[in-house]
Amino acid sequence: MQLHFSVVVFLIALVLLPSCKKPEEKKAAVDFSDRIQIPQDNQLKNSQPIRIAIAAMISPKETAQYYEQMMKYVSRKLERPVNITQKKTYDEVNDMLERKELDIAFVCSGPYVIGKKKFSMELLVAPMLYGKPFYQAYFIVHKDSPVNDIKELKGKRFAFTDPASNTGKLVPTYILSKMGTDPEHYFKEIIFTYGHDNSIKAVSKGLVDGASVDGLIWDYYQDKNPDFISNTKIIFKSPLYGIPPVVVHPQLPEAEKKEIKKIFLTLHEDPEGKKILSELLIEKFIVPDDASYNSIREMQSWIDRQN
Repeated sequence: MQLHFSVVVFLIALVLLPSCKKPEEKKAAVDFSDRIQIPQDNQLKNSQPIRIAIAAMISPKETAQYYEQMMKYVSRKLERPVNITQKKTYDEVNDMLERKELDIAFVCSGPYVIGKKKFSMELLVAPMLYGKPFYQAYFIVHKDSPVNDIKELKGKRFAFTDPASNTGKLVPTYILSKMGTDPEHYFKEIIFTYGHDNSIKAVSKGLVDGASVDGLIWDYYQDKNPDFISNTKIIFKSPLYGIPPVVVHPQLPEAEKKEIKKIFLTLHEDPEGKKILSELLIEKFIVPDDASYNSIREMQSWIDRQN
């Protein structure tokens, strides 16, 4: 993947190692460089940069160039430079936001719930796709697999995305907990791919038997690049959850929050902004409701009570 404003281009290397072999858990890794920088524009009136992290994308990583275009658009509207940080794990971004090393972050729904509880992470906006600000987990297997049900994945190799991911970790863990078991005892091996597209690829290549992925990313490929998912099939779709939001630290000045929020909420009204959004299959940004994430809180609470 080559980024439009490439100063640092992150490279993905799947290192799929067996894990959850009792009694210890080993994790596979996908290695990223962690910085993408948008050059400062000498015409900008305010030289103080807005610090943004992209921890979760609702479309594949190959669309990063459009996120960068979006951030350049935001930079022009704010008349301030934008510095983008990308980290391998969701926890790293949460930690940076808590330490006030970031102003804005695109996060997964699970880390939002965690950050809200830990330091009052605040919702700013959320994207709307396919007419709704919700998404769901898809359990996928290889198209030629005889597996057609979650119960048939017992003793198989399974891919999670990130330890803090909602659709890529929490949802399958919750489902197994409701079945009276857990991933460590249910699956033969577990890997962490640190990317929903990486998990799809792992299933496609037969490196794992199944995975739980963000349905929006699977749907994106179905619309834009069906060959990428052609070797996979969906065996289960979860209920709907609040979509991965854009968040801020609660102590970001109110005037800045208001200004940044307005830019996102009106992005679809501008021809340039609408074009960027269309590449990501985003219709527009909306003001999200914290209650949309209560079902995620309930899943985590259930799991905590079982431990």
